[in-house]
Amino acid sequence: MDNKNELELATFAGGCFWFMVPPFAELPGIHSVESGYSGGSEEEPSHEEVVSGRTGHRLVLQISFDPLIISYEKLLEIYWKNIDPTDDGGQFDERGEMFKTAIYYHHEEQRQVAEQSRSLLEKSCRFKKSVVTEILKVSMFCPAEEKHQYYYKKIPYHFRFKYKKSGRKEFLEKLWQVEKDQMQLKTVLTPLQYEVTQQNGTELPYENEFFNNKADGIYVDIVSGEPLFSTTDQYDAGCGWPSFTKPINHYHINDKLDKSHGMLRTEVRSKYGDSHLGHLFYDGPKEEGGLRYCINSAALRFIPKERLITEGYGEFLSLFE
Repeated sequence: MDNKNELELATFAGGCFWFMVPPFAELPGIHSVESGYSGGSEEEPSHEEVVSGRTGHRLVLQISFDPLIISYEKLLEIYWKNIDPTDDGGQFDERGEMFKTAIYYHHEEQRQVAEQSRSLLEKSCRFKKSVVTEILKVSMFCPAEEKHQYYYKKIPYHFRFKYKKSGRKEFLEKLWQVEKDQMQLKTVLTPLQYEVTQQNGTELPYENEFFNNKADGIYVDIVSGEPLFSTTDQYDAGCGWPSFTKPINHYHINDKLDKSHGMLRTEVRSKYGDSHLGHLFYDGPKEEGGLRYCINSAALRFIPKERLITEGYGEFLSLFE
């Protein structure tokens, strides 16, 4: 990542840029994600001017990425999962031209890849209405004010409130959540895996597969396959379960208040698989942020770093380099 000459740019419009940054920001191969404005003619518009609709700009994010680690195709897959591409009037409760979706291509190859990706999405029949997201040649990019950059980190409580209130969170999670046939799951999961992931169970400490794993690799949801944790963040917390200082990408983790067993705890679930994973505690290593994700081995599938590429998780190989 030191050689910036090898980096490429990707520019996407998806409504309020606050909500578009988190899915990309923590991915391997991402150098930066900058919120801004594009499509209009004014060189230094303010946020207020853009959302008024007077400038012709749309709210966008510009991603600087290393194509040797993460592909443009992968970025497009993530983009589609974070917008409603059938909405021709904006996004969710954000209405107007400035909130409409668009893929801004930087060169001809990106245009072709974007066209193919949009066509595949259309043919998937995931949406009842037609995909209307435009594919446009990139024009001037104007960075947004500093207070809007990485907003989800600066004011997380307000971010989460607005993300839910807008309807975006409910729509996207319902749309992309894995369809689960409980009878089929009982045939592909072990009784313990089913109890943990589907019935909020807890396995025994020290008598589970990964609590003392020493191999390099990542852990994915055993139901959905979404990447969750890396051994680079795993440590021995002395509790008998796999413990991590952080997830690979917070975007794939949902946390919920858990009042079971007469306690108040923070439950951790996967975003698309909606699998029960474990709990989040606040007694982790202070030098690493103080968090401890205490996770059931039965909720995880381990992929050694030697198999990351063959199993479709090649971008995470950079975590071990």
